Amino acid sequence: MRTSVKDTVASKLASAFQPASLDVEDESHKHAGHAGARPGGETHFKVHMVATAFAGKSRIERHRLVHAVLAEELRGPIHALALSLEAPTATAED
Repeated sequence: MRTSVKDTVASKLASAFQPASLDVEDESHKHAGHAGARPGGETHFKVHMVATAFAGKSRIERHRLVHAVLAEELRGPIHALALSLEAPTATAED
């Protein structure tokens, strides 16, 4: 059985960044008929991730880290990848 692109993305990101939170959403249905869309979807994704690996990194540096981890998918099945990448915020303890 073939692993979905969404599951592959989630697995690679979880392994590489050990995020506090990770949400991978397949938005391919919103792009049907547009460039890069294929029957069956799995071409357009939105990722929201919170990970300590992003602390002190610029937005571009964070994107580059994710693109490096997903390089194979970005050369193949993924046409578009929207990223929201954050470092955890410190919370004061009472």
